[in-house]
Amino acid sequence: MTMQDIGLFGALKAKMDFLGQRHGLLAQNIANADTPGYRPKDLVEVDFSQFFPKPGAVKSSLTVAATNEGHIDNTGDTQQMLKARKGKDMYEVAPTGNAVILEEQLMKSSQNVMDYNLMVNVYQKQVGMIRTALGK
Repeated sequence: MTMQDIGLFGALKAKMDFLGQRHGLLAQNIANADTPGYRPKDLVEVDFSQFFPKPGAVKSSLTVAATNEGHIDNTGDTQQMLKARKGKDMYEVAPTGNAVILEEQLMKSSQNVMDYNLMVNVYQKQVGMIRTALGK
């Protein structure tokens, strides 16, 4: 059995691979900020939920109680209402046809680095827990 056979490690590896590839694209966008006609590229977020059990698969007797009128109930209607509808990304286009917004690319890049560091920390913690369980 390898580390990749453990669901969490497989998910961490897949997410880190995704973040590494995304960082390359974001760097390419920044490098081409002055290239006429260049359009920024990004990767579509991958659904990593396949590595984890579905929320309904694990039954729980716990329920969320709205004990104050300001609390949000946990009904399907409320959850549908709260989901943000993401619109189409609109880019400013320079007279040369370049659509790269440096501030946007730098923010995405910073978020990408933070996400990658989070995955590294989770990976290290999980390895530490396995070592502790094995007595090493």
